[in-house]
Amino acid sequence: MNIMDFNVKKLAADAGTFLSRAVQFTEEKLGQAEKTELDAHLENLLSKAECTKIWTEKIMKQTEVLLQPNPNARIEEFVYEKLDRKAPSRINNPELLGQYMIDAGTEFGPGTAYGNALIKCGETQKRIGTADRELIQTSALNFLTPLRNFIEGDYKTIAKERKLLQNKRLDLDAAKTRLKKAKAAETRASQLNSARLEGDNIMVNFSYMLNFLHVKWLKSEQELRITQSEFDRQAEITRLLLEGISSTHAHHLRCLNDFVEAQMTYYAQCYQYMLDLQKQLGSFPSNYHCNNNQTSVPPVPSASSNIIGSSALTSTSGLVMTSPSNLIDLKEGSGSRKARVLYDYDAANSTELSLLADEVITVFSVVGMDSDWLMGERGNQKGRVPITYLELLN
Repeated sequence: MNIMDFNVKKLAADAGTFLSRAVQFTEEKLGQAEKTELDAHLENLLSKAECTKIWTEKIMKQTEVLLQPNPNARIEEFVYEKLDRKAPSRINNPELLGQYMIDAGTEFGPGTAYGNALIKCGETQKRIGTADRELIQTSALNFLTPLRNFIEGDYKTIAKERKLLQNKRLDLDAAKTRLKKAKAAETRASQLNSARLEGDNIMVNFSYMLNFLHVKWLKSEQELRITQSEFDRQAEITRLLLEGISSTHAHHLRCLNDFVEAQMTYYAQCYQYMLDLQKQLGSFPSNYHCNNNQTSVPPVPSASSNIIGSSALTSTSGLVMTSPSNLIDLKEGSGSRKARVLYDYDAANSTELSLLADEVITVFSVVGMDSDWLMGERGNQKGRVPITYLELLN
């Protein structure tokens, strides 16, 4: 029975506090009550925390989209995470494409030009898929997880204390309002008591009312001191939490560096894989046996035909690419031509010349040289250069 009485009293007190806050909040919105303003430093900290939360959420969500463009896969991973279960491993797009290319190349025949090229491309795509998987895992661990921990942990604590601070402020302003009303009522009663009203009963009633209002005023003053103390204590707690946002920024900066490093590693790996693949494709002989194993077949066009083109094309620098007929003339003649390098090329041995993209060199043909190579000259340096890396200029 005592427990029930206690619960009822606590429920009634909580309801009274809630009603008092609601009245105070409504009167503030209507401009009928004064509002205690927070100090400028605390307001700035609150604004900084809110700004950090908003942008952290946006960066986190867009990073998830970047790492996993498939929305269905993201939803599935989210569900497994909430169920505290490991999501099943799935093959990614580069790995799937690579497997298709390898299967197709095997079907067409590894001894054919197209089949061999498909197999090499497929192996490269699978290596890119593995690098992509490593990027996702590293980024999720070193970048996304700290951001998510801030949103779901630190900021939730800040929001909770901020809400509690708001309630303490409403309690403080409500106490100020009650004290103000009590003082006004006591002043009015004192004025009436000093008016020398006739009759003993009336004087006794006013004296009683005056004493009651004075007691109420003292109680309101005590309540104001308590609410002021609670508000100041909660403001200090909130301020200490908000000042930790600077440390959060420093931590997120380290995580951002880890994310950039993971991306740098990924793109460097992809570039190296594709560069190796390009060299392999550029080193293919000019003709292969076709799929039906005919003994006499027309030669397969080399990659130089795609780069140089079947007709003259104007490049961004205003120079003109040469046609196959000009290339044949250069191979069969003894003259030299200028050529622009399309890609970086690292010499495999001392007989070759290393190249840098966009540089212009002099090229000429040497009798007996392979059809996919020319002799390149840059100053005093000479060496063989692959035709597929060049754009002959008029």
